[in-house]
Amino acid sequence: MSISPLQEIEGLQVGTVDFVSPDQIKVLLDVDSPESVALNAGIPRGFPRVHSYLMIMVEEGYLVGQIEWLTVERSAFPKRRGYKDFGVIDLPFPLRRISVNPLGTLMRDAPDSCRFRRGTDSLPSIGSRVLLPTDGQLRAVVQSGARQRVPIGRSRLAANAEVAVDPDRIFGRHLAVLGNTGSGKSCSVAGLVRWSLERAKSAVGEIPNVRFVILDPNGEYARAFADDPGGVQAQVFRLGGGDDASPLIVPSWFWTSSEWSSFTQATARTQRPLLKRALRDIRAGRSAGSGDEGSAALALRRYLSSSLVSVRRDLRSGAIRNDATKFGFALNAVHTDLVEKVTGFPDAKLDQVVGAIQAALSASKATFLDKVKKEEVVYYRAFEEAPVVAVVEALKASLDTLGGILEADGPDEDIPIPFHASELADHIQVLAEQENVSQYVDFFVSRIRTLLSDLRIRQVIDDGAQTDLAEWLGDYIGRDAPSSKGVSIIDLSLVPSEAVHVLTAVLARFVFEALQRYRKLNGAALPTVLIMEEAHTFVKQYRSGGETQDPAQVCCQVFERIAREGRKFGLGLVLSSQRPSEVSPTVLSQCNTFLLHRISNDRDQEIVNKLVPDNLRGLLRELPSLPSQNAILLGWASELPVLVRMHDLPRHHQPHSDDPDFWDVWTGADPDGRPVERHSNWEVVAEDWQGGLGGGKEEADAGPASTSEGEG
Repeated sequence: MSISPLQEIEGLQVGTVDFVSPDQIKVLLDVDSPESVALNAGIPRGFPRVHSYLMIMVEEGYLVGQIEWLTVERSAFPKRRGYKDFGVIDLPFPLRRISVNPLGTLMRDAPDSCRFRRGTDSLPSIGSRVLLPTDGQLRAVVQSGARQRVPIGRSRLAANAEVAVDPDRIFGRHLAVLGNTGSGKSCSVAGLVRWSLERAKSAVGEIPNVRFVILDPNGEYARAFADDPGGVQAQVFRLGGGDDASPLIVPSWFWTSSEWSSFTQATARTQRPLLKRALRDIRAGRSAGSGDEGSAALALRRYLSSSLVSVRRDLRSGAIRNDATKFGFALNAVHTDLVEKVTGFPDAKLDQVVGAIQAALSASKATFLDKVKKEEVVYYRAFEEAPVVAVVEALKASLDTLGGILEADGPDEDIPIPFHASELADHIQVLAEQENVSQYVDFFVSRIRTLLSDLRIRQVIDDGAQTDLAEWLGDYIGRDAPSSKGVSIIDLSLVPSEAVHVLTAVLARFVFEALQRYRKLNGAALPTVLIMEEAHTFVKQYRSGGETQDPAQVCCQVFERIAREGRKFGLGLVLSSQRPSEVSPTVLSQCNTFLLHRISNDRDQEIVNKLVPDNLRGLLRELPSLPSQNAILLGWASELPVLVRMHDLPRHHQPHSDDPDFWDVWTGADPDGRPVERHSNWEVVAEDWQGGLGGGKEEADAGPASTSEGEG
């Protein structure tokens, strides 16, 4: 016997609308509607349940709503649908009400198919029927959207419907995976990558042309991809390399002047300009010890060029009048330096420069008597323009004999042209001596030498300029399938803290700029996914300003640029963090999809609440109580917010972020009785830590025998 549409609606009705606003609809449940379990939808289903779905009849089809809260009100009048007996006196009956957040519209395309669309053109009216959705309607809602290609879990509130995502959406507009430690973030990130690789392999029948770059501060992802999911190999890069990893190499010549400045803590006034100039020189092959660049003539040419630029600047800005004494002393210092060089360069017309400077100084020089020190103090009155112009012309004439003014020639200081890191400190020292600013850079140069003397840092950044840029890009970003190792895991766990932020910034920037140039040359983007674990450490909000640049600030600025512009060049960003309140708001605001695991901290919850529309915040109230492996998926990759239980990952596929097994180690056995052995092999740890340079007990015991006879 067939059931008419009206009979079907009658059987699914659970209440009527009695309050309507754009972001909230209140429903009065029928007296005979289910109280805990609904049987009228085909199979037993919990109803009413917070966050479950309801259908409200509207003109276009059904308005889909999500239950936000339930309550009971005492009513003076009974309400029993379809029952009237005037001989019976009804007593007051408790009425149940629910609040529903409107999510979208379910439209019927065919008798057996429905299509969900976010938003609605019409809201229901008072008295509109409220229905339980069927299993087919729930699947149409949860599985809405085109190209849902990668299954990631199931929704227990939608008849256990499978939840799948479109890789173009979840990776293309940036994803943030947020949640407390132990809530399943790392497994979700690893699962998203694994499941994407496996589905891509099954779709094409061969190794897919994928590129994932994972920046792994804790060294936990190597295990998750050891079995080559989808036929895609994972390449691990680690400090010092090893049997299962290649050495991590991020050459110093990859670094920009900004990254060098933050690494060396260069101050803005003197050290940073010298650092930029030194980088330009050594990238051009003209460092302090290389060929003609180290000659006295070229050093003089640089000194005169710098002096000319300085005098011209002060002439244009009016400093010769407004700050005359400072200008006078600076000009006098140039005069003193050139007097010593006149005899060494007889053809350079230095005597004319010295004469012009002397004339300008004499015209403005003045003195006064310091009554406290009882001595004359020299100062300079405002300079006339003509004598200063004569100094400029004399400097130009002298430079013409040496080949002309030496502008900022050669390559830009940020172009990745090979050089040896050890050259930088030497050349900065030479430039400082030429500019008479050695007193401002001595400690700076010493700091560079100290940092570069660290063996752990040196083996990563100073490769002797042997790295080929194209080979490096192929290794770290990926080549064409099938020769490509499509997952690059960059293990940063052993990198010294002094360098880890700078290296992370360099790696992320290189991926981004490589894809920029790829699109420029090829006219199309090369889709790549960059995954940043512990984002609250590396994408941390900062305060701008200060005399020096903070490495963490430089690192965050790189990710802010990727978040703003990466999509246009095919670079998708995935951030994983347990402290969203510490992550840069600029980066979080650019993430269009969120996978939210359990979040307990009130500040973190507040940040997450600000990222979603007001009418969806009811769902986020469940964040503090979410079990592990459960998450809320919302944003661009999901047509509507959905509570999803992520698919299982076998233990050997999970990132190495397990909780420590204190009891099993203490007792020597796991819950199944299998032995658990952990040995404190500190000798092996010490040997690895010291890199074989720490000596041993025998050497330590032999130490006193090597002292001189005079020591006792």
